[in-house]
Amino acid sequence: MRLRFIFGEVFNGLRRNTTMALSVVLVTFVSLMFVGAAALTQMQIDQLKDDWYGKVEIAIFLCPESSRNERCAEGAVTAAQEEDIRAVLEDGALSDLVQKVYYESREEAYGKFVANDDEGIWSYLTPEQMQPSFRVKLSDPEQYQVVADATEGLPGVDVVRDQREIFSELFRFLNAATVIAAALAAVMLIAAMLLITTTIRLSALSRRRETQIMRMVGSSRSLIQMPFMLEGAVAATAGAVLAIGGLFFGVRYLIEDWLKSSVTWVQYIGTSDVLNVAPWLLVIAVGLAAVASIVTLGRYTRA
Repeated sequence: MRLRFIFGEVFNGLRRNTTMALSVVLVTFVSLMFVGAAALTQMQIDQLKDDWYGKVEIAIFLCPESSRNERCAEGAVTAAQEEDIRAVLEDGALSDLVQKVYYESREEAYGKFVANDDEGIWSYLTPEQMQPSFRVKLSDPEQYQVVADATEGLPGVDVVRDQREIFSELFRFLNAATVIAAALAAVMLIAAMLLITTTIRLSALSRRRETQIMRMVGSSRSLIQMPFMLEGAVAATAGAVLAIGGLFFGVRYLIEDWLKSSVTWVQYIGTSDVLNVAPWLLVIAVGLAAVASIVTLGRYTRA
């Protein structure tokens, strides 16, 4: 009997404030779309980092015939110096950090350079002017600085470069997009909470006489407040469900069907990631309704 009464009051409250309830649903939908988009963007960034950082290498460029670097004041790297550098990488203290070492000679570097020079701009170069290098694949790419510090001062080493620098600007841009989406989501969540508060307040005011009668006949405060709390929770949860649906279909058709077939060399997030985010969106929606109810009902359901 009590449950029937509560659900009946929830239905009547939503029916009386249909416009406000729909506003709550829409604002919650938009705000949680931003929250979900920010979370999925960060998941995509983390996935790209795991994938790309695992493939990039450290390039240890050796001294060429002429260099502005003071380390190369004695001239081009010698065969003995090359062997010493290889020994440090493969047999020394860095061996546990190094997965594989590739050596690129002057001739190989020259061949790649010429192959990419379609217009013949650098045709005057000779193999002797090129830099030999070691390409080092690390077991843990995050240990780049350790390897760099250990090799930069070795005789014959010109400069050490981390290929992750190629992706740094891209990840910086993606992280900025995540921050912007999160900021917009925060603003929209505040708007949603204010709107839920207004909806509950209007519903409580429109039924103030009923709540006074219930208080006079001995109804508990929880029984009086429960219908109002559920009204906000139902509207917010409906918005969360719409947001989850929007994210699911967006990832399903825009990313899995279109983007994956267009750009095949990137590992993308999928609908399973949306399902992982979905419970958190529902928790946020219910939490918004709960906070709004606590803020509002203590005043407007008082006898």
